[in-house]
Amino acid sequence: MPISGRLSPLVPRGTFFVSVQNENTMAITKQKKVEIAEKIADAVKDAVSVVFVGFKGLTVADTSAMRKTLREDGVGYYVAKKTLIKRVLSDQGYQGEIPDMPGEIALAWTNDDATAAARGIFEMGKKHKGALTIVGGVWEGAFADAFAMNAIATIPPVPVLRGMFVNVINSPIQGLVIALNQIAETKASA
Repeated sequence: MPISGRLSPLVPRGTFFVSVQNENTMAITKQKKVEIAEKIADAVKDAVSVVFVGFKGLTVADTSAMRKTLREDGVGYYVAKKTLIKRVLSDQGYQGEIPDMPGEIALAWTNDDATAAARGIFEMGKKHKGALTIVGGVWEGAFADAFAMNAIATIPPVPVLRGMFVNVINSPIQGLVIALNQIAETKASA
C-alpha cells in the first residue's frame, strides 16, 4: 500500500517512521493530569499575583537554589505543561486573554506581597541571563503581558514603599522644624 502525502527527497518511498516511547518519554496519565491541574488551581486560587516564567538551560543546582530563594520570599514555583496551565487559568475567570507562552513554562505566585513573585523572577533572570524570562502573568484579576509584568517587577517591596512614604511625609515637617529652630535662635541672640 503506497504512502500518500509529501516526503522528503532524502527519504525513500515506502519508508515508515515508528515512534518509540521509553520510560523517559511516557505520556502523563489522565489521573496525573488531574492531580497537576488541581495543584495549579490550588496555587492560583488565593494568589495575589501570578508570573508566567519561561525557562531554558537552568541546571538542577541553579533551579534548586532559585526555588529556595523564592520560597524564603513567600513565592511558590511550579513547572507544568502549558496546556494544563492554560486550561486551569481559563477556568479561574481572569479578564483578558492569556499571553503567548513560548517554550517551557513555570508558574511563580505569591499570596502576600503582590510584587514578590515578579520581583523574584526578575532578579533571578538578571543572575541567569537568558535562562529565565517573564513571559506574562496575572495581576489584579487580569492577564498581563511580559512588558507589564516586568514593570511590576521593578516596584520595591511593601516595607521599602512604606519607608519612602514616611520620608515623603516627614520631609515637610522636618523642614518646618528646622525653620522654626532658626527663628528661635535668631530671636534668642537678638
